This record gives sequence, structure tokens and C-alpha cells, in this order.
Amino acid sequence: MQKTFIGSQLRQLRRDHGQTQVEMGRRLGVSAAYINLLEKNQRSLSVPVLMALADQYNVHWRDVVLDKSANILADLRNAIQDPLFADSQPDIQELRAAIDHSPSLVQNFLKLHQSHRTAMDNIMKIGGERMPKELLTSSPETVIHDFFRDNFNYFDVLEKAAEALSAEEPCQPYEMQAALKQRLYSRHGIVVETLPVEEMSEALRIFDSDRRLIQLSEALDFQNRTFQLAHVICFVELSDVLTDITSDLSVIAERAVSRCHVELANYFAAAVLMPYDAFHAMAEQSGYDIDRLASAFAVSFEQVCQRLTTLQRETKRGVPFFFLRVDKAGNVTKRFNATSFNIAEYGGSCPVWNLHTAFRTPGVILPQFVELPDGEKFFTLARTTERPVYSMQTQDRRLAISLGCEVQHAAKLIYTSSFQKPADENFSKIGINCYLCLRHNCSQRAHDPLFTELTTDTSRRGETRYES
Repeated sequence: MQKTFIGSQLRQLRRDHGQTQVEMGRRLGVSAAYINLLEKNQRSLSVPVLMALADQYNVHWRDVVLDKSANILADLRNAIQDPLFADSQPDIQELRAAIDHSPSLVQNFLKLHQSHRTAMDNIMKIGGERMPKELLTSSPETVIHDFFRDNFNYFDVLEKAAEALSAEEPCQPYEMQAALKQRLYSRHGIVVETLPVEEMSEALRIFDSDRRLIQLSEALDFQNRTFQLAHVICFVELSDVLTDITSDLSVIAERAVSRCHVELANYFAAAVLMPYDAFHAMAEQSGYDIDRLASAFAVSFEQVCQRLTTLQRETKRGVPFFFLRVDKAGNVTKRFNATSFNIAEYGGSCPVWNLHTAFRTPGVILPQFVELPDGEKFFTLARTTERPVYSMQTQDRRLAISLGCEVQHAAKLIYTSSFQKPADENFSKIGINCYLCLRHNCSQRAHDPLFTELTTDTSRRGETRYES
């Protein structure tokens, strides 16, 4: 067993039970001094103590050893970049100390800051149309994004269920659609039919549980038809599992539960079509070549990108990625994150980022090294994809997607093999959006920052009217 330190988790568990170190030590069969060393991370957790914790305090061992400090640190670093804190920003050591010694205070601070950000985002989005109570309510998109991120974008129970299905229906990738149709009919009496676009009433998939019928639109290509069948199977066979996974979420945000179940069913479908072990092995072998992976597993480019964000199994991790999809207006239509990258929720993301340039070169992968205002550096890929919708009134169906990782992982990607890591000054300086970005002299600035004032020099004209 590798060394595991649980100082903050153990301290919080002890405080939740109103115990002293002496009382906890007595309950676990160890000395108070040993408890003190564990809480200070001066001793690693032993297996006997871990088992005693699980037995005496009725907690799962994963809840004890799972270290979310990296995500919390990233959230803290993003929060203190807020212009509100421009006069006094703690360094990284102070942030880590706060997480170790005051985890509850840190969590409360992050909740408060999230409420502040949500209110500002809603004000910018809708003006004054909502009541004050609603201004502080996170959107379902935010709740789901945070829920997935809190789980490291990985759900082992769905992975195992997908592996079990694959074992029961062994076949080649291009045979999976037929295998899923047969499973739906033989096990559940559900028939699958494909209908013309005109008969689907603008829907891509309809599942009528009473009639035991799945209707798929001809607008869906082969890959997406297969994906939709796996998606429905999740609801048919794993509805209780979905409820269990979101049991805590329903208390926090009831209106987000159904949407979350949809995303979890999508997760399951991706795991069925791209089994973890085989997909991870080929990703590592191919240098995370997205087109190669799409061809091997008979899936779409976008499906591969989203699946890559889920390779977070403790014993077999892949490169941690974030995934973002936007429309031509810059609206965020989908986002998943296994990194510290702070993704804009409502769009308006930075025009310096070539995610928006991708619309000019459909189907071409655009690589870019970027730097956030807090100094974090990432390597990103951007490319267009097409929405599976047919309409004479909306003939341009393109969306743009971006896949990115922290720069220290970039060397593992085949897309960086043709050039070296650029010098610091050659990283593209991007931000979340103009309202929250404090960069000065940006040639793409479209708005004043919300919480700071840009000085105006009447004797000069900058590249924009905000930079004079």
C-alpha cells in the first residue's frame, strides 16, 4: 500500500463526532499521540487503522482516503483571482495550509464565492427579471458540472456495469448496434425502429416504455444511433443505480437530478462503446490520437473526446482532460472537467482562444498552448463537430469542441510531437470571459471588467476603446 495521508479528513471526522484525540484514539485502539501525528500528516495511514475507521465510524474506506485537495486547491486558486481579492492574495503555501487545517472554512468560503459568482452571472445573463432568491440558485448545468468534477469525472459502478454488459454481449465495435438491439428485444421486449426526420417531430430519439418501442431519427448517424441504444439500456437496466449515485444530489438540487441522470446514462453509453481497459490502452499507445480511437471503437470524434475526460480510475489513470463544446454564438452547450481549468458556464469565453477560430476551418484540429490569468498553462485542441439535426432553416449545424490538459501532460499527446513546448511569452494569454478578466492591453477586450476600472488615457488610442 502506497503512503496515504488523511490529516484533514481525519480531523474533520473527529470533529463531526465531537471527540478529542484521546477519545478517537481509544475508539481506534491507538494512542492520542498517533492520532495527532496522523492529523498533521506526519504519519501515513495503516491498513489496520483504516479498517478500524470504517468499522467504528461506519464510513467507506474510499471516503477516508480519497483526496480531493487537488480539486479544492484549484477551486481556491480560481476563486482568489476574483478582482475582489486583488489587494491581498495568499500564496500557494497559505492555500494548502488552509485546506489542511480549516477544511470546513475553506468549503464555506468556496460556497459563498460560488453564490457570489452565480449571482453576477445571472445578473449579466438575464438582467433583473428574476427574484433575488433565484439569483443565488446555481443552474442545473453548474450543479451537474460540479457533481461530476467532485467525483473526478469517474463512476466505478457504471464502468463495472458497462464491462458486465460487454462480457454478456461480446462483439466487434461495428457489431455493437445489432447486439444492443437484440439485447433490448430479447431481455426487455423493446423494439427499435428508425423513422424519417419528418415523422420524429424534431426529436432524435423517443423511448415509449408503455409500447416497448424506441424510435430513432434518420438524422442520427450510425455512431449516434448505437450510442442512443446504450443510453436507453442504462435507464432500463440501471435506474436504481442512477438513483443511488444521485441520492445526495437530490437533496441539494432536486431540479438537476433528471438532467444528471441523462448525463450519467451518457457516461454509461460511452463506457459500453469504449470499454475502459481497451480504450485506455489504445489511448496510451496511440498518443491519444482521437481519430485513431474513433475509428477503432466505431464512435464519433466528440464521443472520444468526452470519454477521454473519464479515464480517472485510481489504478489506471489517463491524461486528465477538460472538454468544452460551444455554438457559433459562444454559448457553452456541454462541459466536463478533470483538470483545474476554470470553464465558463454561460459562454462569452475568450476570443483569444482558438476554440472560436475552429469555425473558420471545419474539421481541422487546431492545437494551442494557453495561459490563464493565474499563470496556469494548458495545451488545448479545438475542432468543429456537427449537430445531428436536419433542418432546411438551419443548414449550418456546426459546433466547436475543445479538449485540453495541463501543459506537463502535453508530451504524451501525438499532437505535440511536431513542435517543442513554447517559451512562456509564446503562450496565448486567455481568460474566462471579459467581465472576469483583469488582463490589461488585450486586443480582444469587449467589456470592462466588473470589479475593477481600466484607466483611460485621453492622449492615446489603444487597440480597443477599453484599452486607451
